[in-house]
Amino acid sequence: MAHLTVDIGGKPGVNCRGFCEYCYFKHVKEVPPFGCRHCPPYRVGCDYCSRSVREYYQGWKSLRQVGEETLATLQMMTGDVERVTISGGGDPSCYPEFTDLIELLAGMEVPLHIGYTSGKGFDDVGIADFLIDHGLAEVSFTVFSVDPSKRKRYMHDPTPDVSLKILERLCGEIEVYGAAVVLPGINDGKALEETCQWLDDRGAKGLILMRFANRTDQGLILGNSPVIKGQPVQSPQEFQEMVTDLAKQFNMKISGTPLWDPAICSPFAIRNEPDLLDKLPLLQRRATVITGSIAAPAIQAILDARGGGVNVIGTRKEIACLITADDLNALDLAEMESLVVIPGRAFVHDREAERILTADGNDRTVLRGPEMLTADAETSMGMTREGVLLIELEGFSGLIAVINRYGQDSP
Repeated sequence: MAHLTVDIGGKPGVNCRGFCEYCYFKHVKEVPPFGCRHCPPYRVGCDYCSRSVREYYQGWKSLRQVGEETLATLQMMTGDVERVTISGGGDPSCYPEFTDLIELLAGMEVPLHIGYTSGKGFDDVGIADFLIDHGLAEVSFTVFSVDPSKRKRYMHDPTPDVSLKILERLCGEIEVYGAAVVLPGINDGKALEETCQWLDDRGAKGLILMRFANRTDQGLILGNSPVIKGQPVQSPQEFQEMVTDLAKQFNMKISGTPLWDPAICSPFAIRNEPDLLDKLPLLQRRATVITGSIAAPAIQAILDARGGGVNVIGTRKEIACLITADDLNALDLAEMESLVVIPGRAFVHDREAERILTADGNDRTVLRGPEMLTADAETSMGMTREGVLLIELEGFSGLIAVINRYGQDSP
């Protein structure tokens, strides 16, 4: 079975009726390419780390272009399509040919999934029944708050009451996963409990809570911090505790990113599975593993359980896949072993990473680790615990294999 993604284009802030107050793409500047795993060996910069990271599109794709690209993709696929997901840089609810697009895709007679919408482009409650009748099976719907005045103020939704009525109708018929960036003092506390209760009562499958980021170390790497001047931000621990407390109160699944999924105990659920830990290869050599500050303690604990000899260094950057050359430049090279493993998706060119991590004159091998060691809540929301554990088992097996092959022999 195959999964088809239909990209409709669109630009954040332009093709979504304007930026939400908290949008991570506000104030984005033209920054030089970071470098990444996709770059050619002798050039820093590729389409992914110069354009895709900013979700930079010229604008909406025409329906004809979308149709032609979809047909071309289908001709290259093997197996039957089991699901079609609509995505893009803009908000699908604002796509000017949205109903025509849905009718076109409905002709495939497979479940439709809208990967993200704020609902800001929906001004007619009738669109809910249209979507249901045309095969929409799942939607990720940014709610922020069920208080229409908060949606209007912080999401700039011109018709917040209509958006909430559409969300309510969809909750009763299809799989709906709500989403909310949490702004302390605005939509947290009692307001967030009311949002959770509203969604739970109407049959939503889950709610993913997103910790607001306002600084570079929290992940704003596009020269755009702060997004909201003076806005408080929860610590990772505070955010995790909030998610845990809410998950205990409601029937629907509630999880958070970057921490955590209480139902699965991820990220890094394998820490609590001794039998699965025993299936990981034993560490036979030494190395240094660089990661984000949030993941570092968990990765260290898992590697220690397989023999140790690896020092895990957390950068100031909280999220591993958002590590840049600046984060590597800030590290103490005296702590580095002869093999240094950086995150697979870090935004650093391979040659630049090697230059930075050998600047003290010591020869070191610098390699990328697996692309994923675990699943954050955005990934795990629709997964089983077994599926998440499989990702972790494969990811850590791959990481240990790299260390055992290229690392330094233990004394």
